[in-house]
Amino acid sequence: MEEFAALIDALVYTRSRNEKLRLIAEYLRATPDPDRGWALAALADGLDFPAVKSSTIRNLLKDRIDPVLWTLSRDFVGDTAETASLLWPAPDKAPSPPTVSEAVELLGGMNRKTVLNDLPLLLDRLDPSGRYALLKLATGGMRIGVSSRLAKTAFAQAFDVSVEEVEEYWHGLDAPYDQLFGWAARGEPAPDIDNLPTFRPFMLAHPLEETVVDLADYAAEWKWDGIRVQLVRAGNQTRVYSRSGDDISATFPELLDVLPFPAVLDGELLVRGDVQGGAEGGAASFNALQQRLGRKTVSKKMLQQFPAFVRLYDSLLVEGEDLRALAWSERRARLEALMERLPDSHFDISRVVEARDFDHLAQIREGSRDDAIEGLMLKRKDSPYIAGRRVGYWYKWKRDPLLIDCVLMYAQRGSGKRSSFFSDYTFGCWDGDPDAGAELLPVGKAYSGFTDEELKKIDRHVRQNTINRFGPVRETEKTLVFEVAFDSVHQSKRHKSGLAMRFPRIHRIRWDKPAHEADRIAALRALIRD
Repeated sequence: MEEFAALIDALVYTRSRNEKLRLIAEYLRATPDPDRGWALAALADGLDFPAVKSSTIRNLLKDRIDPVLWTLSRDFVGDTAETASLLWPAPDKAPSPPTVSEAVELLGGMNRKTVLNDLPLLLDRLDPSGRYALLKLATGGMRIGVSSRLAKTAFAQAFDVSVEEVEEYWHGLDAPYDQLFGWAARGEPAPDIDNLPTFRPFMLAHPLEETVVDLADYAAEWKWDGIRVQLVRAGNQTRVYSRSGDDISATFPELLDVLPFPAVLDGELLVRGDVQGGAEGGAASFNALQQRLGRKTVSKKMLQQFPAFVRLYDSLLVEGEDLRALAWSERRARLEALMERLPDSHFDISRVVEARDFDHLAQIREGSRDDAIEGLMLKRKDSPYIAGRRVGYWYKWKRDPLLIDCVLMYAQRGSGKRSSFFSDYTFGCWDGDPDAGAELLPVGKAYSGFTDEELKKIDRHVRQNTINRFGPVRETEKTLVFEVAFDSVHQSKRHKSGLAMRFPRIHRIRWDKPAHEADRIAALRALIRD
């Protein structure tokens, strides 16, 4: 556990991506099995120990130190694991650190009744760095600047294999990934995933920005505003995977018995628009789909109110044949031929957008203010299906965002490297004329769109203009205006304003603009598209 704790400490204080890769790769090469497998799982996916929650840690600390000291310290540090590791009372005995595997076994054996007794015994065996690493591992939220992709890339570099192959095998295996290490580190045969419904990494697109493409070489499709999914059938099992490779099959059970042949299909998961007042092709806005997301169980009523379907983009594998090396135009033809074998109740195909030339396509894009459309995709007709982003193959051309001026109302500390800054902002619009006494109503929350220098300036503004405190949240003077960019706005019963923004982000900080000149709720409501 000492080596894992040293790795976590080093990663926390390292900003360089290449240095992070080097540190992880060195650890994986030097650490024996199965410790390195559990460590890799913690870095890449986050291990799940249901008995250990942030609330568990808070309760343990409040029983051992002054609750006021805990609250003040946690608010200042901004991270539960770090605060707890530093404040935990030093044990009478010298530390006797467990291995990573032993820690995983002990954490996995805890339940809600035993955790309050067993977790302290484990924490007492560690020094502050070890406690920090253990708590990060136990809660599954590392937040140390290491993404799943970066951890897999480090594994690939450690053993001189391709990250695409690592991704291919990853989702068919379980931690501590003995078969994966056997293949990459010990020269054993590659894991056999042919009869497993495993995830294949998505091909992704670059923003179009200033590029102009020749439509003789590229095909245009609508970029639909749902969630990108991969539908996989193999070994008489069907799985639905999200863009990050998470298995979301339980959330969309209606899709598990409708793919009648072995295949890996790429598409956009949407909700039928004929129920929710939908857009082109019968797709509703993302707001309707959001009612289904994140649910572990789905009721019959939910299935009827928000029926899901997949708008297909591409075919990767069909009945044992790998199509990824074929050109997009050939894969598209194969996909079109498959449509008559798929039930139209759960599948359709994303149509190709016809245009005379690029300027004509730009006009079509500008006119696409449809709830279910984010913009356009441009795909080179001869492009193979390659995992990740490859320059020149696929481009995404999002429609221009909507803009509105809002007033900062509340601020909250961020996490990770932003834990010392108030970086999460809630903002509102006036419910009428502010000069006539109208109140501000919250309409959104954002934590992106500004530079590090702007963050420091906003943080200083929050600290100097705080008028109330609600735990970690600060209410500020209603003086600072944000120009907020967002993709769409919808009615919402969950918010006092009755509105919810889609993808809000800070576009500009209007230090020059008086708060009473910010926009009204009515202006935002007028942007709702029926």
